[in-house]
Amino acid sequence: MHPREAYELCNRHMGKRVCITEKGGRRHYGTITRVDRNMVWIMPDRGFGGFGLGYWGFGGSGLGIGIAIGAIAGIALAGAFFW
Repeated sequence: MHPREAYELCNRHMGKRVCITEKGGRRHYGTITRVDRNMVWIMPDRGFGGFGLGYWGFGGSGLGIGIAIGAIAGIALAGAFFW
């Protein structure tokens, strides 16, 4: 996925539960909390396949974990996986 496509897709799904797959195959499940041109931040789901990265943010703002836009291979709405 081209970084521009990933950026636009992340913006369209702001505030929604998603599954983000990195180019290396690692998956992250959570809610998108912020997007900029270089990074997307998600609040990880507990018990839905997170990688134990825990909860962290910048200055206690609770943004979640950051994933580089260029590392994203795919994005899907997570609700489709759990119904």
